[in-house]
Amino acid sequence: MTAELFTAMRQSIVDGEAGAAGDLARQALATGVSPLDAIERGYVPGLTAVGEAFSAGDMFLPDMMLAARAMKAAVEILEPALKASGGQRQIAGRVVIGTIKGDIHEIGKNMVAMMLASAGFEIHDLGVDVPAERFAEKAAEVDADIVGVSALLTTTMAGQRNVVQAIVAAGLRSRVKIIVGGAPATQGWADEIGADGYSEDGVASVALARQLLGISA
Repeated sequence: MTAELFTAMRQSIVDGEAGAAGDLARQALATGVSPLDAIERGYVPGLTAVGEAFSAGDMFLPDMMLAARAMKAAVEILEPALKASGGQRQIAGRVVIGTIKGDIHEIGKNMVAMMLASAGFEIHDLGVDVPAERFAEKAAEVDADIVGVSALLTTTMAGQRNVVQAIVAAGLRSRVKIIVGGAPATQGWADEIGADGYSEDGVASVALARQLLGISA
């Protein structure tokens, strides 16, 4: 029965059905399923499947957004029960993420944050139009392992270099990895500005984050 429940949870994310995802979360709690198991064995595999399908071109941005909404509906029900039980997900690493100052695009950033969160990373999302110094301040505050900087416009991508410089100036560079992303960014650009890597989507971000932190998949 539990295996069937996990399968249904996975499918609710793939289908982007927030109502079904929430109902299944309530059913899990009512039948004694661990909220941690529900998240990690039921919903996360669905989000991973959606991310992989998106990368392969079999799903599109609206599908990802529906999946994210379904995941949020489930987690909002399960997280209070998880905290009440004294349990917590194992943290793969702490990530500070945001869109650079002058740029208000956030869909891509949100997808990356969602995929990293599903993979067990603790996310601190600064939002959009974020000054370079704020990335460094937040990284120091939360003891971040990774800083992710998004820029969709060629006119704002220079701000990613400023973030690298701010991290260096704050004395954090030796322990903080920096990832850049967004339409104009490339691995060549990451190399040029002294970042640790570039990722083009959420699935690639998870793989890169794990690689940079030496975490096996």
